[in-house]
Amino acid sequence: MIGFAAHGFPLLAHPWSGRMDLHDMHFYEPAKGHGLRHNPFNAIIAPRPIGWISSRTPNGEINLAPYSFFNAFNYDPPILGFASISWKDTVQNVSETGEFVWNLVTRELGDRMNATSAPLARGVDEFEVAGLTKAPSRFVQVPRVAESRAAMECKVTEVVQFKTHTGEPVQGWLILGEVIAVYIDKTLIKDGVYQTAQPHPILRAGRGGDYVEVTQDRMFEMDRPPGSSHPAFHGS
Repeated sequence: MIGFAAHGFPLLAHPWSGRMDLHDMHFYEPAKGHGLRHNPFNAIIAPRPIGWISSRTPNGEINLAPYSFFNAFNYDPPILGFASISWKDTVQNVSETGEFVWNLVTRELGDRMNATSAPLARGVDEFEVAGLTKAPSRFVQVPRVAESRAAMECKVTEVVQFKTHTGEPVQGWLILGEVIAVYIDKTLIKDGVYQTAQPHPILRAGRGGDYVEVTQDRMFEMDRPPGSSHPAFHGS
């Protein structure tokens, strides 16, 4: 039988409360292979928000692509970042122009987001391929996705190539950008608070085409320990 906590989140019928012994664990060293049918790394670090990034070339050609290695990294100033496992068009564009736009991916936009992940030739407009509308930005010369219910204009602060612990360069890059403008569908704001689950955002869940949808019935709240502080609770 499944019960419900005071906050409405369903309790597990058999909640885990034990400790894992080494013989219960699948252990591997990434450099030597994982020994499984699918690499578990990005399935364990999941779900992850999607970096649906619009960018442009110096000549004004527009690109739109999703990145599953994406997150927010700082509050003040707000900084977000995405990583690419190779030097793709988006990385080239943001390196040359210094700007990009992040667009929220919701369940209703899932198929069109997926269409923009196709390996198209440089110069092909993913907005047109996916049937999306370009909306002008305020401070950058990159359009946002008009159908997206939230978007953030960003100025590049760093483009960092990854390296191993021994200092060897890796074919992967982290792009960090300062958020200089934010767009939010007004219907997603209630009593001054953004309603995270209302637009049904989707996140990457690792293997193949696995995704997770955020819904209100799966959200829950925990009280922070006494004395804890958080910028989000102080109007920052």
